[in-house]
Amino acid sequence: MKTRPAGIGDANADWMGGLPSTLSAMPLKHLAVPGSHDSFTYWVDVTAPVGPDQKIFVKYLATMFSLVAKKVMVKWSMTQNLTFREQLDAGIRYFDLRVSAKPGEKGNEIYFIHGLFGHKVVDGLLEINSFLSKHKKEVVFLDFNHYYAMNAEHHMYLTKMLQQVFGSRLCMNCVVEHITLDYLWDKRYQVIVFYHHPSGQSVPVLWPGNKIPAPWANTTEPHKLMKFLDTTLKERKKQGSFHVSQAILTPRVNTVAKGLMWGLRNYLVERNLPTIMSWVEAQKPGVGGVNIITSDFVDLTDFANIVIKLNNLLLSDKDQKTR
Repeated sequence: MKTRPAGIGDANADWMGGLPSTLSAMPLKHLAVPGSHDSFTYWVDVTAPVGPDQKIFVKYLATMFSLVAKKVMVKWSMTQNLTFREQLDAGIRYFDLRVSAKPGEKGNEIYFIHGLFGHKVVDGLLEINSFLSKHKKEVVFLDFNHYYAMNAEHHMYLTKMLQQVFGSRLCMNCVVEHITLDYLWDKRYQVIVFYHHPSGQSVPVLWPGNKIPAPWANTTEPHKLMKFLDTTLKERKKQGSFHVSQAILTPRVNTVAKGLMWGLRNYLVERNLPTIMSWVEAQKPGVGGVNIITSDFVDLTDFANIVIKLNNLLLSDKDQKTR
């Protein structure tokens, strides 16, 4: 499968603002929204220590073989090619975020992480905010779901940072059913932050993690992934929440061993993308249907566009003719 050129254009930069009024009046939990898995891993720092999210044997290998081991880790840690801005321009509106402090580093700085440390979180947030300031009807989901090496002071630093960067764009935690694009536009909200940690409970603009379940198949086999995604979709009606369908395959230790020098993209993702995308294309949003769908390497296919176009299935023939 050929890689689409990096920076796949900004045709979807304003896709939410361009939806017909029938869809902007629907609960956002019923719309199809493209997202990225481990969203900000397009760059990782091979000079920094291995992240605290890694198992002991990985840390040992990295210590013993240093740069060589880290270069292999890069191939298995990076799940995206596109930068923050390129993903936003492409139409990605849900971001899966894992963050960490650097053990032993002075101060409270927080970094994105997936095996290896990435950019500072504040830089990513500022880039998102810059995009939103130019695209007033676009809304993003920021899902902070994993934290490493962070104490109470780090969490306070991060939650204050979120409020300082986004300010009045942050949507107050409320009933999921009430959240429509019309509601968000009226309030001038553009950011919904989910904070999967008790320290966020007292902050009105931080939503609890249970309002955005993201079941994880944890498999390398496409057919098992499809079955898992179908099963968890059937169960979402009971939850009354947003919902993330993680259309991703997860490498195991033996997977990495077999494809050591190939990496995640070449060994696991590219060969299985056609099967995964056929599942995505067969979905329908709405009650009991898909909501947010995430993928690795969102630039390898027309992923965002395919997910966005699923929303046309919610339109009546009359709506379709008036577009």
